[in-house]
Amino acid sequence: MKYDAIVIGSGQAGTPLSFRLADIGWQVVLVEKSYLGGTCINTGCTPTKTMIHRAQVAHYARNAARWGVRASEVSADLPEIAAQKDKVVHSFRDGREKQMKRRPNLHFYSGQARFVDDHKIRVDETLLESDKIFIDTGGRARVSGIPGLDAIPYLTNENIMDLTVLPEHLIVLGGGYIGLEFGQMFTRFGSRVTVIHHKGQILPREDPEISGELQRVLEEEGLKFLLNARTTLVKKDGGTIVVSVDRANGRSNVSGSHLLVAIGRQPNTNDLGLEKTGIETDSSGFIKVNSRLETNVPGIWALGDVKGGPAFTHIS
Repeated sequence: MKYDAIVIGSGQAGTPLSFRLADIGWQVVLVEKSYLGGTCINTGCTPTKTMIHRAQVAHYARNAARWGVRASEVSADLPEIAAQKDKVVHSFRDGREKQMKRRPNLHFYSGQARFVDDHKIRVDETLLESDKIFIDTGGRARVSGIPGLDAIPYLTNENIMDLTVLPEHLIVLGGGYIGLEFGQMFTRFGSRVTVIHHKGQILPREDPEISGELQRVLEEEGLKFLLNARTTLVKKDGGTIVVSVDRANGRSNVSGSHLLVAIGRQPNTNDLGLEKTGIETDSSGFIKVNSRLETNVPGIWALGDVKGGPAFTHIS
């Protein structure tokens, strides 16, 4: 069946776009293989900021004497925090579903979309066609290139928020926004945290003065940093995870109870059937677009994280 537009992915770009196009009278298809709302609502902004708030409360309580308040021993009830986080996420997701159902000309398909050609996609056994297709499939944690990682249990930005037991010592691979966000969060919950970063400063895209001051603040809270450290191997030794790193002064090991991999993001383009189209991607799989978010194929646009660049809601 042919529609006025097909939007693949219900993230912070795809959902508002599909709503707007439906509101002006178009027959629109919205396809989502997972949960409505994309990264921001389900595994990004909404759940992380909910948990960060709880970590901030724990931090204030633990340091209450600074403001002349006496507080008893502070501990984080991680199962309760995770349950509160899930409740907030479900409320946001349900809100999106209600908004969608109010638009009778917005047709929702749950499943993996794959291109058949430049203007046809298949969702399970259903063939859909449109002259205008918008790709908003987002991204996921990049976990490739670390020797030994496939043989051990590790955490990403998604499943770390489902923990119900507080890590004794969380090792974080990556000194970017995601690694630092979770590193500070779990320090405030009560974990020991070591951040391993391959460059000489955390947040390498920021001014050195900003990164340096942030590192100082985080170190005051208890985070440990190993900079200019290249991870050469990760392995399990009994109940401990061991990370081997090379630094200028030689090789050393860091042992911990949990490992968070936060070394970057990769686009969700590997299962879209892009090989059936002429859509160009870069060496990392991000879809190439111009300043109007148009791909090289007329009638196909790419929005949000899948096109590369800063992965922020306000940009998508």
